[in-house]
Amino acid sequence: EEAYKDHIDSYQINTGLTEAVQTGIGQLNGIPVAIGVIDFQFMGGSMGSIVGGKITRVIEYAANKLLLLIIVCASGGARMQEGSLSLMQMAKISSVLYDYQSNKKLFYVSILTSPTTGGVTTSFGMLGDIIIAEPNAYIAFAGKRVIEQTLNKTVPEGSQAAEFLFHKGLFDPIVPYNLLKGVLSELFQLHAFFFL
Repeated sequence: EEAYKDHIDSYQINTGLTEAVQTGIGQLNGIPVAIGVIDFQFMGGSMGSIVGGKITRVIEYAANKLLLLIIVCASGGARMQEGSLSLMQMAKISSVLYDYQSNKKLFYVSILTSPTTGGVTTSFGMLGDIIIAEPNAYIAFAGKRVIEQTLNKTVPEGSQAAEFLFHKGLFDPIVPYNLLKGVLSELFQLHAFFFL
């Protein structure tokens, strides 16, 4: 079996990415934002120490510079190869988000793409002030197969799809990509209006 370091190296070569998340700052229709985007191509978007560290730093930067925050989620969950270190990222990210949202009163939009599962779902994926899902996204804590094997029960078809979960109140709007920029811009303008 391939060593973890070699596994990372091969993903870096094959994807051209250094890790499963890219972070940065920019503008959306003139509104300054900080952003993190998880890429599922890199080890299924799994959240290890580096991913957790990069997301934590972009949130801290956004808090210090008073920037709005967007995190685009696409993940199979915590990275098994890192054991408890990957699980600790959930608490670390959640605590900096608490400071960002509750203490600094800043605005965070979480965008759930397909799939968003595991530790990403149970931490920062569901902590947005507004949580947006893409149409037909697969969103869950545990996958259908895992639930069925663990509980020995059948998971109803479609019960982990964005549309079904929307009707259960799990997140806010379902927004197709072609409308996403306009929806985000309106949300940020509305937030700025109330923030002032």
